[in-house]
Amino acid sequence: MSKYNFLFLTAIVLLMNSCGNELKEKGSAEYIKEIKNWHQKRIENLKKDNGWLNLVGLYWLKEGENKFGSDKSNDIDFPAGKSPLFMGSFFLRDSVVTVKVKGDVEVFLENCEQVTETELKHDLQPGTTILDHGSLRWFVIKRGERYGIRLRDLDAELVKNFPGIETYPINSDWKAEAKFEAYSPNKIIAVPNVLGTIDKEKSPGALVFKIDQKEYKLDVLNAGKFYFVIFADETSGIETYGGGRFLYVDKPDSTGKIFIDFNKAYNPPCVFTKYATCPLPPKQNHLKLEITAGEKNYGHNH
Repeated sequence: MSKYNFLFLTAIVLLMNSCGNELKEKGSAEYIKEIKNWHQKRIENLKKDNGWLNLVGLYWLKEGENKFGSDKSNDIDFPAGKSPLFMGSFFLRDSVVTVKVKGDVEVFLENCEQVTETELKHDLQPGTTILDHGSLRWFVIKRGERYGIRLRDLDAELVKNFPGIETYPINSDWKAEAKFEAYSPNKIIAVPNVLGTIDKEKSPGALVFKIDQKEYKLDVLNAGKFYFVIFADETSGIETYGGGRFLYVDKPDSTGKIFIDFNKAYNPPCVFTKYATCPLPPKQNHLKLEITAGEKNYGHNH
């Protein structure tokens, strides 16, 4: 046998073996459909006007005047070709942000009212002020004591060409019944973030569950009808995002049961954009376990 035939046969055997070892979906048809629909909705939400794929800028404001526009001499550099050279100024004074727009520049509120000068409510206040010009949309965010301008481009390339997110095969074994261990009073937990600061958050309790007869525990945050979980595991930084993943868990049903479904574990927005300000898993939520369920990493993040 020639070495070429040998190499060809070896390749065929490896291919057959890899196909035979390919992980299969596990669960009822209804459950698999539920998870696929959930993931499809997740992708659709990422692409929406308020999704994470259209972020193109985050600019932290200094006290006083912050000029903005596409000219490089501005304090805040908006995208060239999509904004005038000089659009106006943001003013940060005593924790209040206002904007003054040049008279020849058209900037509008969401109700299509043209803006010349107004106070801007930030994203942690009701009725956040959102401004737009062409395909650009921006608003103020507050993180700790810092204020910044978050900029979206509704015509961003990533939105138009988003390839989707690879996931592990759906496996109902990763939907585990859990026990809610309440903290009374709420436990204060340290939640780090990508800005390098630590937020003190109130945790109402922990989810206690078993995988392969071993018990694990995750502190949760309150999120209305849900518990919000920020966790890392042994896949983090390898097959999944190094900064951990997020998961929403329904609060106990009428029978008192609660389930944690890792097939719905998803990437934080920092996977897709450097302009997000993501929380990271608290130290106690780093699981000594490979959770091969939910979303894998996206792009070259690790």
